[in-house]
Amino acid sequence: MTEEKISEQLLTVAMPKGRIFDEAVALLRKANYPLPPEFDESRKLIIESPEAGMRFILAKPMDVPTYVEHGVADVGVAGKDVLIEEKRDVYEVLDLKISECYMAVAALPSYNPNADIAPKIASKYPNLASSYFREQGEQVEIIKLNGSIELAPIIGLADRIVDIVSTGRTLKENGLVEIETMMPITSRFIVNPVSYRTKSVQIDDMVARITKVVEGGE
Repeated sequence: MTEEKISEQLLTVAMPKGRIFDEAVALLRKANYPLPPEFDESRKLIIESPEAGMRFILAKPMDVPTYVEHGVADVGVAGKDVLIEEKRDVYEVLDLKISECYMAVAALPSYNPNADIAPKIASKYPNLASSYFREQGEQVEIIKLNGSIELAPIIGLADRIVDIVSTGRTLKENGLVEIETMMPITSRFIVNPVSYRTKSVQIDDMVARITKVVEGGE
């Protein structure tokens, strides 16, 4: 079989860079996928692993569901926060129970909720934040930022922020306090709807192997 044919048969997996990537790779290894040691150190954006029957696309976390929705990746790993925010047409098949954290509302210690006439909320997750406050019956103005969300209350851009919290260290170091816990967040295994039909054998096998690890079978 030619290299091109082998490449066509590989299952394409979209993975976010960073902490989720490291934990997902560890999970795949526990599921007996033979990923080479140098896989962890590679700076390539596309990595093929014929031994594991996979091709990996390394992307920004927010972009993973987009790659899967459009079919350039058959499956992917994405945080629940990203899935809620992006609302992409993908199947959420399995809770991988990795990269556990939670979404929270935070503010300066001096924050007075009764003083808000038209509260401003800064977040990397405008859709998620807007939906949350709407469900709470609170009208707010959402300000989308792409990073350094903690800066917003400090410089007076926003009254509160909505962001991911893991250890709480970043909030503390920037003088903010958590005032409300919104929802727990973990990483999920997602699948392109068309790929679920055309590559069902490969995907079902992958889901079964990972499920066994997640549920403590290995």
